[in-house]
Amino acid sequence: MVATFVSKAGHIATIPLYEQRTVTAGWYTIICLPKVITELRKINPERRIILHQDNASSHTAQKTRQYLTEENVELLDHPPYSPYLSPNDFFTFPKIKHRLRGQRFQSPEEAVDAFKNAVLDLPSNEWNKCFENWFERKQMCINLLYLKK
Repeated sequence: MVATFVSKAGHIATIPLYEQRTVTAGWYTIICLPKVITELRKINPERRIILHQDNASSHTAQKTRQYLTEENVELLDHPPYSPYLSPNDFFTFPKIKHRLRGQRFQSPEEAVDAFKNAVLDLPSNEWNKCFENWFERKQMCINLLYLKK
């Protein structure tokens, strides 16, 4: 299993979850998020960081929220049961799954490397389309929520 982070500019980080069965708030805040935030700050140290993540328990845990607050990272709300709003779910994973289909790997490390390489091979114009699509999906979700009220 990997946690992967992308932006409009493309791949930010892929962090493998070796020898663990579940993503915990501890792993997410001690191992995963520091790598992501470090990568984002390398690109532009002064830029505001806004993170969009789904509602997995490791993402919504108090420990995670506290860590993000301490790191001055803002969270963008994610409506419950909305996988169609996650760029990884509607864009990254299907694209990479298609590219890696039929391949066999000798080790988890080899599979993670192949995943990273496939993500890095995606052209920047595809990432732009992904996030344009994400903005449209987000707006549609907001409109639906507004209509229900």
